[in-house]
Amino acid sequence: MKKNSIKYSRMNGEVQREISMIISRDIKDPRIHPVTSVVSVEVTPDLKLAKVFVSVLGSKEDRENTHKGLISAAPAIRSLLAKSLNMRNTPELDFIMDDSIEHGINMSKKIDDLVKEETESLAGENQLE
Repeated sequence: MKKNSIKYSRMNGEVQREISMIISRDIKDPRIHPVTSVVSVEVTPDLKLAKVFVSVLGSKEDRENTHKGLISAAPAIRSLLAKSLNMRNTPELDFIMDDSIEHGINMSKKIDDLVKEETESLAGENQLE
């Protein structure tokens, strides 16, 4: 299967959707933070390995605990994934922490702060006139 094919993209999306549902619905590990998102999944063309990019909205400690919880729950997640998807092979899961959502939120806050400062400085200049 080619990495750029539609079938490959569809498979990555389906695996991402299923893993996300399994984590939120079936895994009861208290280390896994409630605000955990599966950002993307990259399954190798031979279906042996899946890189699962996960984002956690919380502290650094929450991210570390979630990562440890996901690693320990990987065999259970893989088993549930095999039952829900009809795939030739069920890939080994490699969880990778992704900070892109948190980075986007921080950038958005900085932009909002700059807009607020700019608005306040313009309002102050207009009062002086």
